[in-house]
Amino acid sequence: MLRLDELVARLGGDLLGDPAVIVRRVATLDQAGEGDLAFLANRKYASRLGDCQASAVIVAPDARELTTLPRIVTADPYVYFARVAQLFSPPDNPPAGLHQTAVVDVSVPASVSIGPGSTIEAGARIGENVVIGPGCHVGRDVVIGDGSRLHAAVTIYHGCVIGRDCVLHAGAVIGADGFGFARERDGSWVKIPQTGRVVIGDDVEVGANTTIDRGALDDTVIGNGVKLDNQIQIAHNVRIGDKTAVAGCVGIAGSTTIGARCMIGGQAGIIGHLVIADDVVVSAGTLVTKSIRRAGVYTGNLPVQSHLDWVKNFAHLRHLDDMAARIRALEQRLDKIDPA
Repeated sequence: MLRLDELVARLGGDLLGDPAVIVRRVATLDQAGEGDLAFLANRKYASRLGDCQASAVIVAPDARELTTLPRIVTADPYVYFARVAQLFSPPDNPPAGLHQTAVVDVSVPASVSIGPGSTIEAGARIGENVVIGPGCHVGRDVVIGDGSRLHAAVTIYHGCVIGRDCVLHAGAVIGADGFGFARERDGSWVKIPQTGRVVIGDDVEVGANTTIDRGALDDTVIGNGVKLDNQIQIAHNVRIGDKTAVAGCVGIAGSTTIGARCMIGGQAGIIGHLVIADDVVVSAGTLVTKSIRRAGVYTGNLPVQSHLDWVKNFAHLRHLDDMAARIRALEQRLDKIDPA
């Protein structure tokens, strides 16, 4: 627990009200009670401040007069809430040391924790304060930077590089072969060896069961500060710029380059060999089929509708070419009419 003035001393902001108020956790406006610190991140929920039972709240400057509760005023209440939540919920790191069932073929720093059943192959380099959870596999010549954490059952294939302070959640697979095959004339497939690596920068988070394929020749590269949600597929030779965030179930095909500070919505699909500029937002469910060269928000999906309405609308879509041809014919006939 912390006093409000202690929070402000650590994180900044302007404090209005009793500085000695004690808070023990963060909570929503609706669920907060005594000892809780709530936050108002969106003005459309301002009416809930009146009934809020929190001991204090975090608000933006334009909401500072909407409540008489003790409050911390900051430019971005949601980011401030996130930083307070980090203080109240620090990572639960296991003690350093190697479990007796781990198989480790390299020397590791004394600060490293390696869980039961994990394996680390020869040539791997493990940094200080790394945590490798149970059932993980770290292949030969892998590099893992200081302070990174692998949760249970993470697999890192040979030669891949993980930066500092990264978090890889359960079941993530880094460096599996990309989908590279050449087709014979008879329809059979010839595998193309995938000889590149996956190189992940610092402060990257990779969600559960997300897969990042190794490059075919060059590397697949994930920039610093990138945040990847669960169940994402990133194909070979993709490059993702710094601080980009990708939501769950997105598929990114091979050799696509995504810029910095982009946001990719859930279930979006991006076909291969495209370039997406910095600061692009791709809405959920959008299929990106051509390069995006300018920053902005891009959407390509249809709103949900009843099945009967969808059938009727699709029936019209099937005849769009015919309708366009008929309109062109009518326009040509009108052009021939003498206005006199």
